[in-house]
Amino acid sequence: MNSANESIRELLSQYVELNDDEWDYFSSMLRFRKVRKGEIVLSEGSLSSDIYFVLNGVLRTYFTNENGEEKTFHFSLENTFATDYESFLKGSHSKYSIQALEDTNLALISIDMLNDTYKSIREGEKLGRIIAEKYFFLWSGVIQDIYMLTPLERYNNMKCQFPDILQRISQHYIASYLNITPVHLSRLKRSIL
Repeated sequence: MNSANESIRELLSQYVELNDDEWDYFSSMLRFRKVRKGEIVLSEGSLSSDIYFVLNGVLRTYFTNENGEEKTFHFSLENTFATDYESFLKGSHSKYSIQALEDTNLALISIDMLNDTYKSIREGEKLGRIIAEKYFFLWSGVIQDIYMLTPLERYNNMKCQFPDILQRISQHYIASYLNITPVHLSRLKRSIL
C-alpha cells in the first residue's frame, strides 16, 4: 500500500473500522490530484463535487465579502479534509473558495463515492455522520472564536491547532483568519515577544 493510501486509511480508522476488503473497495474509487501553490481548487459560485483529503500541503478556505476582501475561514493541512460541505451535499453553488497555499497533493472523495460507501461498507453511514459532525464543529468553532475570543486568544488557539502554520504561509492569510489587520498581527506578535 502506498503512503497516500496509508495516510487515508489511518485517518479513517480513527472513525470507523474497515476490513481489508472494504478498504480495497474504498481505495479503488479514490482519485488523486496535484495542485500548485496559488491554484484555486474550488471557486465560489461553482459546485463542490469532492471532499479534498490533504495528503501534503496546505489549503485555505475563504470567502469574498461585499467589499471584495478575501476572508480566510479555515486552513486544511496534512491528514485533514476541505470542502464546502453544504454545496457538496446539496449540489448547490459554493459560498467559499479553496486555494492551495503550497504545492499540495490531494485525494478526492466524490459524492457518488460517499453515497456508495454508505451502502457498501459496514460503517459507511457512521463515517458520513462523523465527517458531517467534524465540519459542524469546525464551522461552529470558527464562528464562536470570532465573536467570543480576543485576537490574542484566537492567535494562541491557531498556534495550538496549526503548530507550524506561521512558518508555512503568508502573514496576511493568518491576519485574515484571525479577523484582524496585518498591522494588528505584527503588534500582537511583538507584544508576545
